[in-house]
Amino acid sequence: MGTRSGRIPSSLLPNRLAETRARVGEVALDLTVSNPTVCGLPYPERLLEALSHPRGLSYRPEPRGPRPAQEAVAAWYRRWDVDVDPASVVLTASTSEAYSLLFKLLCDPGDVVIVPTPSYPLFDQLARLDAVRLHPLPLEEEDDWRLRLDAVTAAPPTARAVIVVHPNNPTGSFVHPEDAEALVAACRDNALALIADEVFLPFPLDGGPGAGTSFAAVRGCLTFTLGGISKCLGLPQLKLAWIVVGGPDEAVRAALESLDYVADAYLSTSTPIALAAPELLDAAAPVGSAIGERCRRNLATLREAVSSLPAVTVPAIGGGWSVPIRLPAVIDEEELALRLLEDHGVAVHPGYLFDLPRSPALVLSLLTPENRWRAGIDALLATIRAML
Repeated sequence: MGTRSGRIPSSLLPNRLAETRARVGEVALDLTVSNPTVCGLPYPERLLEALSHPRGLSYRPEPRGPRPAQEAVAAWYRRWDVDVDPASVVLTASTSEAYSLLFKLLCDPGDVVIVPTPSYPLFDQLARLDAVRLHPLPLEEEDDWRLRLDAVTAAPPTARAVIVVHPNNPTGSFVHPEDAEALVAACRDNALALIADEVFLPFPLDGGPGAGTSFAAVRGCLTFTLGGISKCLGLPQLKLAWIVVGGPDEAVRAALESLDYVADAYLSTSTPIALAAPELLDAAAPVGSAIGERCRRNLATLREAVSSLPAVTVPAIGGGWSVPIRLPAVIDEEELALRLLEDHGVAVHPGYLFDLPRSPALVLSLLTPENRWRAGIDALLATIRAML
């Protein structure tokens, strides 16, 4: 008898890049860092005092989370001029868990979820663990990463939901308002739920159509909007995220009733963290602002640096923490990533990890501390010149 179900890959061996990084050890210049707590950001000294709320000593199992936390999340959406009913907010420990709850809510094993491509590779793992299959929703690079909406109507009849990431990671593209309207109509007409991942919404960069809007305002189809303090406040260690359920009243009521059943089986949200949510969303706001400022400065530094090497291009980045860069066609992106690791202690992501449609490309994290960012970019461009 085997010790693994079919939800676990038959091989868990690291790829060539992961093997090399493990051998190199801690890298000096990490241009892939996604953990804000190791990036020298200005966290308020007494921020975690919010976790000492006296009510945290008393446990009251609430599938959607404590009402004050629901109200704090609802208030969060006022910055996008969206009126959210606190009762429509379901707290989770992470957005990954939110996806898992929604897959359980919407899908039977073998059903299909439509996901954007390119996007971050976590969808493959989450779908596999919940026994659902994925169908691609291509983003057209030549059209500023607009959605290929014909992929929705071409999906298998077992499709149950469409995911959009707004802004997308790694392209940074916001869902264009025209695409959002058409997508809502397609979901309504095809009995599909819409899941909008907005964890990077508070971090506009170049902006563009769709920036400054939230899918939490959608009423035309059943919609689940995801957010969390891991990104918006730079607090991944506190494990608090949320689902905002929107759409037609009857569909929302039924979805929340079913989500209560699913969430009640796990009750994974920590009471002290949920009770601290109102204060955290206020007190940690400077951290979110510092993240946005760093990303904008690093993006400007990158553009200035590549101006001396026209063969490397940096596209418009609507928002988020990541930037994809295009390399000269003669460069092998994996070989470049390996050489940077071994020769300079610089870590980068090859574009194929995110299913970027054209090679070669790299994906870099704009969260990197600025002195390391500049040194890493200099090493990257020097290595490209040497390879050319």
